[in-house]
Amino acid sequence: MPGSAEDLQRGHLRYFPVVPGRVEFAAEVRRAILQTRPRLVALELPAWLEPLYRQALARMPQMSVIAYQEDEDAERGVYVAVEPADPFVEALRSAEETGAEVVFLEPDAIDRPHLPDLYPDTWAVRVTGHQKYVDAYRLHPQPRNDETAEHAAAMAWRLQGADPERSVLVVLSLNLMDAVMDAMEQPQDPPRRRAMREAQLLNPHPDCLSSITQEYPFLQERYEHFRTLMLPDELADRRHTQVELFKEAEQNYIAQAGERVTHWQRRMLARYTRNLAMMENQLVAGLFDLTVAARAIVDDNFAWEVWKAANTYVWQEDHGPLETVNLSAEDVFLFSRKMRLRRRTPRRKQQLMPRGLKRRPKESFPGEWARQIDGDAICSYPPEDIVIEDYGKFLRQRAKSLLSEERVRVEPFTTSTLDGIDIRETIRNWHQGKIYVRKFDRMAGEVGAVVVIFDEDQADRYTYLTTWLGENQNESDMAFYSTPPFDHMVGPGIGRAEYGGFLMALPPRRMFDVWSDPDYDFAENKAERLLLAGLDYSVERHVVYVAAKPPRSIFRSIASHLNRQIIYIPIGQMSPTRLRRIRVVHVLDGYERRKAAKDYLW
Repeated sequence: MPGSAEDLQRGHLRYFPVVPGRVEFAAEVRRAILQTRPRLVALELPAWLEPLYRQALARMPQMSVIAYQEDEDAERGVYVAVEPADPFVEALRSAEETGAEVVFLEPDAIDRPHLPDLYPDTWAVRVTGHQKYVDAYRLHPQPRNDETAEHAAAMAWRLQGADPERSVLVVLSLNLMDAVMDAMEQPQDPPRRRAMREAQLLNPHPDCLSSITQEYPFLQERYEHFRTLMLPDELADRRHTQVELFKEAEQNYIAQAGERVTHWQRRMLARYTRNLAMMENQLVAGLFDLTVAARAIVDDNFAWEVWKAANTYVWQEDHGPLETVNLSAEDVFLFSRKMRLRRRTPRRKQQLMPRGLKRRPKESFPGEWARQIDGDAICSYPPEDIVIEDYGKFLRQRAKSLLSEERVRVEPFTTSTLDGIDIRETIRNWHQGKIYVRKFDRMAGEVGAVVVIFDEDQADRYTYLTTWLGENQNESDMAFYSTPPFDHMVGPGIGRAEYGGFLMALPPRRMFDVWSDPDYDFAENKAERLLLAGLDYSVERHVVYVAAKPPRSIFRSIASHLNRQIIYIPIGQMSPTRLRRIRVVHVLDGYERRKAAKDYLW
């Protein structure tokens, strides 16, 4: 009876139903072929396209696209992506590896009927197994029509011509398998033929892969790495692959935007993607839902990094012997969804770009810009210097206002209004019938050095330690620790880094190398070394310390011994937008790079 493993074995024929384009079934097909070693593999693929499929197979692991006109009068072309995670392509590859003969079953004259392709989430195969998944699907068979019967009869005719002495594995779509099995119960006539249509093999551009493939390229790349090892758990575990995808996107997000994804955002991403999948009656979210969640929980920049990382496929080239095409989802699929990602908040006047404006230059080949580093000198990018100096002035003013507020004295009005009436205290004590006034005590000393700590770097991520001197009387000496700038090149001799923390001190051209100074070996980490240097180099009494937590109590004693006072400001009180703006630093390999930097940094 239907719904059993014996039902799929009919004499020398073993039917193996699959869901087209899904990596879980590609893994199952490969395992079945390697275990059973059939002498012939019959595939639900168009026979007239067999030469192009063979040509595409020779290009693997590069992906290909077969293009042809559906009808002579049709305005729309048909594009078929030949991708590694498709079970029919995998069956063809595995059959060639094992030396099995391959037969393409679909007839030349009859196009595949449009059948419902609503399947349970294919990730369930990892839990239930292939047979139970097929059995559950066959309990509710799809409706059939005359087109389905004609198409199934044409494929049955090809199967009936197979050698009965040879074991045959028949790889069919799950929604068409029962119709073919029923057609095999009686002899079939040869299907009608028609003139051959023109078709060609194309090379899809690497940038368009995620839009035209059934499985996103990042998952297919992982599948390609593991397929030769025949490890089904690694091959088909899309949940683990999604975790790896988010990790890679987060690393790129840190490098590009200088921001991090927090633990609560990761937790929300997991919950949100689960809910999006459930809304579509799926167990695991697809790439579109992953991108939607990234945009909703973090921002558009992170969503872009998720989409970009998902489009990673190391073997695909943007040139070659075949014509390269950059297709869209609308070219390949009848129905598609769109989502707009805005990597910056656009304003109308910013969008009005002059004609002929040059785009940001790119490397001619990977590593081109890194090769142009000579290491003779480093310098900063002046527009960034202005921004960070302005922020230093803001922090000094903020510290002075905090000190002033600490020295405010409120008292009842007697003979003088002092520095003004305190409205809040007057209203609070209105029942007494008194007016309260404020008096600001004078602050002793000014604010000097500024220390900002974004990350105390317990994991030793910020390994680039440097000290550079101000170039004019308005520019501070600066010591900082950051990520290695020349590991992330954004231009020839121009590296991008992320501050872990920095120290600014005026007047300039006084600071020795903070990181090799033995006077600061008492410090337990990079943040404490910067604070010690700030107390040492500050010519004013007050030193601003901005960090997630205050310094150890011993630093108060050290500051008092040096006649200094630490003004601690929690970094959580600062504007995240302004912090993001100053946290990224570009290091230039020599002063001559400043002339070209404007073409790469904006």
